[in-house]
Amino acid sequence: MTAPNDTPERRLAAILAIDMVGFSGLMEADEEGTLVRQRQHRRELIDPLIKRYHGRIVKTTGDGLLVEYVSGVDAVLCGIAIQESLAAREQDREENRRIRYRIGINLGDVIVEDGDIYGDGVNIAARLESLCAPGGLCISDVVHQSVDHKLGVAFQDLGAQEVKNISRSVRVWQWTPDLPGEPVDRLGQESWDPDSQEIRFTTTQDGVRIAYASVGSGPPLVKAPNWMTHLEYDWRSPIWRHLMQELSRGRTLVRFDQRGTGLSDRDPEQITHELFVSDLAQVIDAVGLSRFPLLGISQGCAISIRYAASHPNRVTGLILYGGYAQGRRKRGSTAAVEEADAQRAIIKHGWGKDDPGFRQFFTNVFMPDATPDQAKWFNELMRTSTSPDNAVRIRTVNEDVDVVDLLPTIDVPALVLHARDDGMVPFDQGRLLASLLPQARFIPLEGRNHLLLEDEPSWSRFVDEVQSFLEELDD
Repeated sequence: MTAPNDTPERRLAAILAIDMVGFSGLMEADEEGTLVRQRQHRRELIDPLIKRYHGRIVKTTGDGLLVEYVSGVDAVLCGIAIQESLAAREQDREENRRIRYRIGINLGDVIVEDGDIYGDGVNIAARLESLCAPGGLCISDVVHQSVDHKLGVAFQDLGAQEVKNISRSVRVWQWTPDLPGEPVDRLGQESWDPDSQEIRFTTTQDGVRIAYASVGSGPPLVKAPNWMTHLEYDWRSPIWRHLMQELSRGRTLVRFDQRGTGLSDRDPEQITHELFVSDLAQVIDAVGLSRFPLLGISQGCAISIRYAASHPNRVTGLILYGGYAQGRRKRGSTAAVEEADAQRAIIKHGWGKDDPGFRQFFTNVFMPDATPDQAKWFNELMRTSTSPDNAVRIRTVNEDVDVVDLLPTIDVPALVLHARDDGMVPFDQGRLLASLLPQARFIPLEGRNHLLLEDEPSWSRFVDEVQSFLEELDD
């Protein structure tokens, strides 16, 4: 879908670049036989595997292919399946006559025009392929972060590599068939443990594809989207994984990437608060839930409130952390409005830069007590989760939110938690939510991080309060 200003469509994609090893030499030795075998491998092996793992062949390059996937896990599993199956087919041939491929995989932002894709996301995948050992895969660090420990597959760390026409170094990880690893069914079966997430898609009435994930088993808990999410990246992130693991313990956690972010469509024509709520409803219906508690974090609190107000018979309770009923422009403060304008300018001009200095500003506000590793993950999440333009669009919508009038109408149990020294959302906004929700209990938490980290003292208090609240709702 093209944005209203006719700018090219952008989206996050996993890109697989595959190229034959020694194609010219094989052709010189046996031109006709090489072409026949290559076409047979494509027809009987490679193309069916790409389809099985939900890939889209973007273009062919004579002896190679460029393939797009929604999921980095699918791209890696497909690459391994191709290499292992091809090696088995060619094992009886003389080594210097075998058809072998190199594969490079990257996860990054791409530009889409007339079905083709361009940009650094593509270029890095192609450069990784050229670095790869014959019969193996080279993947970028961001892909490794999204698949590590999910597949039972070992990767060798090749460190930071300088790649042609890319100004920054790229950390590279390599898989080869001789590396140790646990047996994995790589031919289209479930690619992770039963307790890990399953990603699916649903389409809204205005044609936007929304990516959602379910993980765990038991009573449902639905998480409304916050400002920046990426279903795959968050799963490995030290910013979010402890929350996902805890909330999916003994229950089914459902969450999704809101329009314009993560694995959902990146260029929707409209981004509004009403559509955020409509997208939440779409996901809930796609999962097939009838009654459930809702979890809102930060921006997700106002979305949860509006959904609960319009669906009073479906929400059994609300968990609201770090939230607000009024966006910055609705709080009656000139300083808040000026601060909102300044932050949007920072997003517009610095969000997508390689230098993380601009994004570090937000990291310091969101998580002033983050470790260097946590800060690095959060800096990268900003660039990975959405484009600068969409970040501004979503931010603008959130600044104008006002759901204060809805709060007294929501007559379900609510647990409201807020850090006393939260630098992103004032503590008073948490108090406001709790004071106007008829059945709310307010839990002040010590700390100043807007996003609750696993290594801070308030984390255990948060877990205890949330699990007790959910148990009460289950009874």
